[in-house]
Amino acid sequence: MARITVIGGTGYGGAAVVREAAKRGHTVTSISRTAPAEAVEGVTYVQGSVLDHDVLSAAVAGADVVFEAVAPRGDMTDKVDGLVADLVALADQQGVRVGFLGGVSSMLTSEGGPRLFDLASPPPEVLPEIEVGLRKLATLKAAPESVDWFYVSPAAEFGSWLPQRVTGSYRISDDVLLTDDNGTSYIAAPDLALAVLDEIEHPAHRRARFHVAL
Repeated sequence: MARITVIGGTGYGGAAVVREAAKRGHTVTSISRTAPAEAVEGVTYVQGSVLDHDVLSAAVAGADVVFEAVAPRGDMTDKVDGLVADLVALADQQGVRVGFLGGVSSMLTSEGGPRLFDLASPPPEVLPEIEVGLRKLATLKAAPESVDWFYVSPAAEFGSWLPQRVTGSYRISDDVLLTDDNGTSYIAAPDLALAVLDEIEHPAHRRARFHVAL
């Protein structure tokens, strides 16, 4: 079993990863600024800000894998870039694998085609969050070869505000956006968490991004 720390472990995506990791018997620590709405038995919850270097250092020091799932919105919009850089540096120093929950905008709309970001016209209030996800992926690709990272792009429709369809299944793509027969790209957090834990337990995307959808 692995020691897994989830940064942003009380948010929509992070909480699902925490729950799935605990269900599989891993040693799980959740770090976030807010207390969980419903604590998972056996999980260690640390309430604090990973913008505090001591908190972030402690998170990395005690883990085999650190998964970052901080929502880049609100007062965190302009702080995630620094968090990613610091986390990559600490992981490199301590030989810890790091995973990141990103966005879908880097996915290609077809094989060899343009990115979703190049074709979409997101609302101005959403654009900064999308750009954070793109910069995060660029930072990881530029990280030293010694850093073992993976980046997860959820489906285009992913969020707590959507009707939740949990199926216990998922599909993976490396580069091309996945859609169903109706042209919808969707995944619920519990199904995304299955893919994240499968990747942690059986690494298949070292220093790579992968996309998860139904």
